Amino acid sequence: MKKNSRRKMVKAMVAGAAAMGTGVVAKAATTASSSTKKVVSDVVFDQQKPLFSGAVKHGNTLYIAGKGAHFDGDITAHTIHVLDVIEKALLENGSSMDKVLKVNVYLHDLADYKAMNEAYRGRFGDSPPVRTTVATYGGVPGDSLVEIDCIAALD
Repeated sequence: MKKNSRRKMVKAMVAGAAAMGTGVVAKAATTASSSTKKVVSDVVFDQQKPLFSGAVKHGNTLYIAGKGAHFDGDITAHTIHVLDVIEKALLENGSSMDKVLKVNVYLHDLADYKAMNEAYRGRFGDSPPVRTTVATYGGVPGDSLVEIDCIAALD
């Protein structure tokens, strides 16, 4: 995806977010829309109803829920694993790492920032997406050292 195309998509998303403040999107969310498609949810804690969707398609946008690494390992191993899982989810849902527009990274410990960046660098192509990184108070759920979610474009 060209840099200008990604920029246009981000601008459209910002405009959409601004509309939420006026209630325009809130009303649309209560109306059934054929452009919104919930993708398979595998997150069920009470064994009755899903807690949240693993991915949601809306128009030409794909939202991937936060992914973590729930095994013993260091930040490098966790980051590589999480990015691999995100890449798989993107591909399964019609997108790719090159089409990611926005990434949120949640670290268990801010001291892992440099090592996480080393594992992260280059995974999204030559024109990386917008990113926010924060260290969470109390840690990342499931004892992961990192959790990452993203928003991507669809063709």
